[in-house]
Amino acid sequence: MSATVESIAAEDERLLPRSPLRRLIGRPELGSVLGAVAVFLVFAVVADNFLRAGSLGTVLYAASTIGIMAVPVALLMIGGEFDLSAGVMVTSSALISSMISYEFTANVWVGIGVSLVATLAIGLFNGILLTRTGLPSFIITLGTFLMLTGLNLGFTKLISGTVATKSIADMDGFPAARALFASQLNIGGFAVQVTVLWWIAMIAAATWILLRTRAGNWIFAVGGGRDAARAVGVPVERTKIGLYLGVALGAWISGQHLLFNYNVVQSGEGVGNELIYIAAAVIGGCLLTGGYGSAIGAAVGALIFGMTSKGIVFAQWDPNWFKFFLGAMLLAATLLNLWIRRRAEATR
Repeated sequence: MSATVESIAAEDERLLPRSPLRRLIGRPELGSVLGAVAVFLVFAVVADNFLRAGSLGTVLYAASTIGIMAVPVALLMIGGEFDLSAGVMVTSSALISSMISYEFTANVWVGIGVSLVATLAIGLFNGILLTRTGLPSFIITLGTFLMLTGLNLGFTKLISGTVATKSIADMDGFPAARALFASQLNIGGFAVQVTVLWWIAMIAAATWILLRTRAGNWIFAVGGGRDAARAVGVPVERTKIGLYLGVALGAWISGQHLLFNYNVVQSGEGVGNELIYIAAAVIGGCLLTGGYGSAIGAAVGALIFGMTSKGIVFAQWDPNWFKFFLGAMLLAATLLNLWIRRRAEATR
């Protein structure tokens, strides 16, 4: 019997035992973790106040506002698709919630509910159009991006007469909604924005889906090869639509935070943020070709963005260099992830 098992194991590498080091090297988020440690050490040395509790709270807040979207975007990329409308979808969600509440003099929870349905409808539109037409997600979501950008500006100007919404701070339900989407909690004397908790919840849910559910296997399968996945019974269309709905859910959460944190929404916000979400996912180990990545890696990528954006301020560097550092980190992280992946394949 043992001889039979050994012969089978020799033919199938999946049955071979793997050392903890090999398993670690095979993790997609390893490169981003190493990058995060390096960035943390740099700013800990060059910025005197970087390690203060208030500064770390600010860093976590900046990372969470990116991470809430970077996590579902990472799942979509693992599934082999992109969503270039993710940034402006956040603004659309906030605008719908604000204008429904203000113009109809309703409780803000009515606007929140309508915004949830409308934002999910946008994600559903992207998913259905992708699966029914077979067009590249780049083209479809680029079209959605342009349409939402125009709708955000056009409707806001038409309804309010300006490019910003009216304040809803004095409306019924606002305090409770703000507590849910934009409050600050004191945990052990450490101020934590509620977005950090939303971010952690998104990471936990996405990681559980990827590693512990059949849907997670479907996501990796459709990203690795749509035709092969369909051949073994994976519901490709349903999986891709579900991933776009996940991005829409993240956009709704981020949009409500945007609204209830500032009380008003600028209709031109969000343009370009979709590239930051994608970059965070790529830094976290997601491949542009799909089929590989992790939610934890995308979260670490968002943390790197948060540390860099605030660390430059704490170090009193010229903020005009921010985009340069982000681009350099994106390239460095991508090359590091590629090297780690090749090492992992070589040691199998």
